[in-house]
Amino acid sequence: MTLGWYPPFGDEEGALVHAANGCLLFCARRQERLLPSSVVAEAVDEKVAELEDREGRNVGRAERRRLREEVVIDLLPRAFTRSRQVRAYMDPVAAWMLVDAASEKGAEEVASLLRETLGSLPVHPPRPERATPNLMTQWIAEGRMPEGLTLEDECELRDAQDERSVVRCRGQDLRGEEISTHLRAGKQAVKLALSWRERLSFVMQEDVSLKRLRFADALTDEALDPEIEDEAARFDAEFAIMALEMRELLACLGDAFGLTGEA
Repeated sequence: MTLGWYPPFGDEEGALVHAANGCLLFCARRQERLLPSSVVAEAVDEKVAELEDREGRNVGRAERRRLREEVVIDLLPRAFTRSRQVRAYMDPVAAWMLVDAASEKGAEEVASLLRETLGSLPVHPPRPERATPNLMTQWIAEGRMPEGLTLEDECELRDAQDERSVVRCRGQDLRGEEISTHLRAGKQAVKLALSWRERLSFVMQEDVSLKRLRFADALTDEALDPEIEDEAARFDAEFAIMALEMRELLACLGDAFGLTGEA
């Protein structure tokens, strides 16, 4: 496995960092060579059998390990490769770094690579001053939301006393009686689908990470010049729009949950 930096536009000759709206966009690429253990084992068995047949002796454990190393070295150049790119950007104005990763481990991998590259990177995951489930439950129960945020039709509720008791709801009126019954029974929201100014939608997690982030087509359609045909120019314009919208959303969430982007 190798992990390194890759131009965010996908052009191998391009710059490794792209700046727009005061934000710095970059991309990490993880590349793995896939060499199934069954293929290696079969090749080693063939070599062992050939050696034992030729020399009329048994191959010992240490020699078998050496043969295995030789087989791996021989097969690696012909192994399939699998690449995965993870984009991230820093917003020095708002003191946030956002990583488009599927898991906390993936985000930390990018942060570690950046830390190694720069020599120092004093960042940490968001630390809300207010309990996330309490506040999200209050939003559902009372319907009073921070300006710009709107409830969608999806949530996950968990019993505060029994973590195994979970209710997942989709396509539901979160202000309806069915959800209210679960809340009165002591369940709290640990995931909540929200929209921001009808410009983007996302699912807020208990750890304040944002999943399934989607920008409305109207957002880019309104802001992008239809005359722009160059892919790099469109990417640049879309990133600038996205970064500005995320800055405002994070400011709203920061006020609501008591988040800080400071190290």
